[in-house]
Amino acid sequence: MSNNESFIDEVTEEVRRDKLFAMFRRYGWIGVLLVVGIVGGAAWSEWQKAQATAQAEGFGDAVTAALTLETPEARIAALKTVPVAGDQAGLLQLMLASDPTKDRASALAALDAVVADTTLDSSYRDLAVLRHTILVGADAPLADRRTALEGITAPGRPYRTLALEQLAYLLIEEGKTPQAIDALRALTKDQDASAGLRARAEQVILALGGAATAKG
Repeated sequence: MSNNESFIDEVTEEVRRDKLFAMFRRYGWIGVLLVVGIVGGAAWSEWQKAQATAQAEGFGDAVTAALTLETPEARIAALKTVPVAGDQAGLLQLMLASDPTKDRASALAALDAVVADTTLDSSYRDLAVLRHTILVGADAPLADRRTALEGITAPGRPYRTLALEQLAYLLIEEGKTPQAIDALRALTKDQDASAGLRARAEQVILALGGAATAKG
């Protein structure tokens, strides 16, 4: 390579460096802002996690303290004062509905509140539907109970198999024993059903006069 070519290359490289430095001086603040944004975002995320943890611990401590009180009335009164955030409202309502023998009307009202609150996760509302249907029993029309239960039996719903079990019991209530046995037998083969539910369904089948489910 000649001296002239070498000189031209050096000049070209210097020009490139000058352009690069000029661009950095002109637009470098964008990179700085990006770095600050990333660091700030990470710090904000960690702060939010810490706040959520502290809130959850506070909720747990308050609930624990409320449940250690001696009388149902005192426990309910204390639970109603527990501060909640997000889905904790659903959990608290379900706790308020956990003593139906003492105050059935209040338990049903608490479950109704969970069902109606569309801001809660669907799993809480499905559980409330299931518990409400069981608790209200024959005081509600059978058709209404069936409609409520069928609404939570779609594939993927968390309490699908428990709802199907209750639907089988409604068939028994209607006097449709063969159909109830078929429904319960299907549950004994349902992969989503727990071992306890399958055993319970098998026991009811036998009590209804049905044959034991074939194994295998």
